[in-house]
Amino acid sequence: MKRTLLFITLLVPLFFTGLLAAQIPDGYYAPAEGYAGDALKYALNQIVDGQVEFPYTSTSTDVWDILKETDRDPNNPDNVILIYSGVSVNAAQEYNSGNGWTREHVWAKSRGDFGTSTGPGTDIHHLRPLDNATNTIRNNRGFDNCMSCAEVYDQWSNDTGSQIDTNDWSFEPRDAVKGDVARMLFYMAVRYEGYDGYPDLELSESILDQGDKSPLHGKLSTLLQWNRDDPVDGWEENRNDIIYYNYQHNRNPFIDHPELAEYLWGNNIGMVWPEGLHVADISALNILVYPNPAKDHLAIYGIRHSVEVDIYDPLGRAVLKIENVHDKDRIDVSRLHGLYVLRVVSGSKFISKKVVID
Repeated sequence: MKRTLLFITLLVPLFFTGLLAAQIPDGYYAPAEGYAGDALKYALNQIVDGQVEFPYTSTSTDVWDILKETDRDPNNPDNVILIYSGVSVNAAQEYNSGNGWTREHVWAKSRGDFGTSTGPGTDIHHLRPLDNATNTIRNNRGFDNCMSCAEVYDQWSNDTGSQIDTNDWSFEPRDAVKGDVARMLFYMAVRYEGYDGYPDLELSESILDQGDKSPLHGKLSTLLQWNRDDPVDGWEENRNDIIYYNYQHNRNPFIDHPELAEYLWGNNIGMVWPEGLHVADISALNILVYPNPAKDHLAIYGIRHSVEVDIYDPLGRAVLKIENVHDKDRIDVSRLHGLYVLRVVSGSKFISKKVVID
């Protein structure tokens, strides 16, 4: 009952007034602020990993049950909405000997060969209701704009708006969910990095053959464009909130901050996220890290008061943390070698600097 009441509370404003924004917890993404590239990706992974996992099929709460809430038709609470057609179907007809709806792995479960086991195989952030016919047609096709297009039909609709390419192993969803698809794949590529026994899922510019089980999905450039062209809507925000507050307790960062895709794979690669973060007093300081490159020691010039200094490797892992550092204090970095990100922290504000240690 509690879950139902929460869903209605969120759903009505989102779908009927459009006034309620996503309910992002305060500070949820703070650990990723000030990072760029691989360090940003790692920081996001650490925020969203470790979610509560649910079974694919069970007598207790399973994927079927959750999808009936996350993808419920706001105009008919007994139905769910199918992702690639937008058709509303009876939620109680789960599978129904092939005549009902089924569960679509938007990141195809063979791309990484993770199947339906808990983890990527049951992660609700990329699972959506789908009819069985379209599930068979989509198969494990990559996503791209079709060149030699054939319409996709299902048992409920003669015009789904989705298409396949007859010369390429790719699938083009209807326009209304192209951004949704992109953001689900972005999430999977950040959540599953190979750190916890699950496959390391990565986005690719290639469309893989049907039999290829590599943990890759594409087409990256197309997904980036879909993310730009089809902005986040209330449906996605509501779905993200339900998954976070009611079930997995993790969020899809690319629904809350779709611009993150540009910092990881698009036009802002190498730039610190978010732009314009450093607007407090500390950002006005002319901070100099010297020498850079460093060998055994480095110092920070321009500090006006005691600060904390944190040093992170390219994967975003903290390798050194020193409190009460003053202007020109010598910092021992003799154990380090390579490229690092140094953060000068003052209260809740900080500045990031790249340093090379020989």
